[in-house]
Amino acid sequence: MQRRHERLLHFAVVGVLLVPLVGAAAGGLLDRLGANPVEQLTHVTGEWALRCLLLTLAVTPAKRLLGWPGLLRYRRSFGLLAYTYAVAHFSVYLVFDLGFDLGFLLEDVAERPYITVGFAAFLGMTPLAVTSTRSWQRRLGRRWQSLHRLSYVVGVLAIVHFWWLVKADELGPAVHAAALGLLLLARRLPARSGR
Repeated sequence: MQRRHERLLHFAVVGVLLVPLVGAAAGGLLDRLGANPVEQLTHVTGEWALRCLLLTLAVTPAKRLLGWPGLLRYRRSFGLLAYTYAVAHFSVYLVFDLGFDLGFLLEDVAERPYITVGFAAFLGMTPLAVTSTRSWQRRLGRRWQSLHRLSYVVGVLAIVHFWWLVKADELGPAVHAAALGLLLLARRLPARSGR
């Protein structure tokens, strides 16, 4: 009974985190994304990719410092949600901005710094998503944990991408950067005693 309750709760949490993606897709289909729907889709998917990544990185500090081991079961889902949003973010750019032209993609990556770091963040997330299963954990052993520390590098790259993208309102990137800084600091703090 408890296991069923935990599964339902897990499903509900994932469902809530997918609401922005479903809402953006529905808004696009119904032509309700305002004057610049591509920009709106790009912002929604990019910001939620970063938020889900930060949620993923928050799981271990919450377990260590607050004594919430139950959160560990959500870490993989949060990470895969972050990658889902990142794939959607990249797809919007590739399809609507570039028209599937890979030549333009390579040109953008080479010439526009915010695209360069964003693309590097996306590439960095890909092996993390692929190796997120238990079978990959077993295969990689200790190397799995080392590989998944790359998520902090991805977080920094994603925030730089976000910061360089915005023209005037830097509050969003600043808040996300502060959150990542706190999570990095939390890694240095001693674990809660008795846990």
